[in-house]
Amino acid sequence: MKDTLASVSQISLLQQKLHGAKLALAEMRDQKAQNQHSLLQFIGHLSLACKGQSIELDNKLAKLRIHLTNIEHIEQALPELVEVEQLLKHQYRHVMLQLEDGRTRLSQVIRQLQRVNSAPEKLKKEISYFKQELAKPFHTYGDYLPKVERLIGFYETILQEHLEQGQTLEALPKHRQLALELAQMINDIEFRKDQSEQILAIKEYLANGIEVDGLLDAYQNILSLLLSNIALEKSASQEFLYALNDALSAVREVVGDSYNANQRSFQLKKQLNSEINSSVDNVGVAISDIDDITLLKSKVTEQLASIRTALGRKEALEQREQAMLRQAMDTMRSELNQLSDEANTYKERLFEQQKINMLDSLTQLPNRAALEDRMEREYRNYLRTKSTLWIAVADIDHFKSINDSFGHSTGDKTLQVISMALKNSLRESEFVARYGGEEFVLLIPDVTANDIEHLLNRLREKVKNIPFKFKDQRITVTVSIGAAQIIGNEQISETFERADAALYRAKHESRDRVIIDA
Repeated sequence: MKDTLASVSQISLLQQKLHGAKLALAEMRDQKAQNQHSLLQFIGHLSLACKGQSIELDNKLAKLRIHLTNIEHIEQALPELVEVEQLLKHQYRHVMLQLEDGRTRLSQVIRQLQRVNSAPEKLKKEISYFKQELAKPFHTYGDYLPKVERLIGFYETILQEHLEQGQTLEALPKHRQLALELAQMINDIEFRKDQSEQILAIKEYLANGIEVDGLLDAYQNILSLLLSNIALEKSASQEFLYALNDALSAVREVVGDSYNANQRSFQLKKQLNSEINSSVDNVGVAISDIDDITLLKSKVTEQLASIRTALGRKEALEQREQAMLRQAMDTMRSELNQLSDEANTYKERLFEQQKINMLDSLTQLPNRAALEDRMEREYRNYLRTKSTLWIAVADIDHFKSINDSFGHSTGDKTLQVISMALKNSLRESEFVARYGGEEFVLLIPDVTANDIEHLLNRLREKVKNIPFKFKDQRITVTVSIGAAQIIGNEQISETFERADAALYRAKHESRDRVIIDA
């Protein structure tokens, strides 16, 4: 009996321990689920903090957040994590380049500020210390933005000093450079004939000695003229739409009148047909019922006269109907011809404007908008034919030093010469556009992997051999090129990123070289 009680006691104790273990396990699971949920929330908030870096990265992070809303979908997010990691690495390199470029530009601005002789001595010392701080590299935007704020503060102090002293702003070389750039822009823009005298006066002023206030007025006048032209273009569009609406209303009215007239004619014809059929029936009845030939003749003659009258009325009705239909058709034809003429005129204007909008005004190469349109067409062709398609990104080496040493007008001439060299070196099926600044993008179809490097090196050598001469000084200008071939079901934007990364390697290894992303 005692053994039995002991066994029952041990079983009860084991059950209690088992129950306690189950509770502890459930608590651990709940804690694990809570920790996983907190981790997913943290990753989601961290991805939101990265928002705004680039559109592609934003899309990938948004898709990742959708997968991470449910712990059961965590495995679906693993491939996305790999892609996001690659994009983050690329974005980090891009940010580091931007920060370094920003630090360089801040140093240039500081050197310009040090040339302001009228700045207070205390401010000059602060600027000198600030210049020493800029020798250290930036690691985050948190390092960069306070420097920009301090630089703005220096400018505000110097400007306030000028205003308090009542000094007029002196026209510096940079203002003369701005005048040259404005004159170049004026040459690239097509103004209205009634604006020609005003434009000529502005160009003459820019060609002679300028003052800062006069330069600002010139910019303001050009901006006003451009806004006026935009307003006129908008008004022309509205007038065309009004004309289209009036023409359609006229056509609708003519069609409605024709329909109503046709309905009335149909009823009249139906009535006349009924009268004719009745007269024919009466002739038949008379032939059947009348034996007297004289009376029959009289009756038939009477009915025939009735039929002849009804047919005459029907013929007159059809003639009137034809005349109304002819008039309606002439009215519609006139309205549609007028509308067609206005549409063709507007279409030609839109076509000319579209051509202007798709060209870079400085180099006359296709611009970024034209590049995106061509990339989409080439990508569709690639998906359809699976033919080879290469994207190459070219960048002029040390272009900034050309602007700094010889002026922006010389830099513009350099861009124009290199643009024409690239354009003239390509086949008709190949395409080159100015991507922005000193960067160009080439689309090269139907070239093998063995030939692409030779082709791009030939372009590189052609640019290198251009005989540039600035201020009696012979200068060799080179380009770095990165290229990638679209493969598989890769998006063309991904191919562009690989080509851009290859250019990045070329710029940071030795420049003046071609790197193919394999």
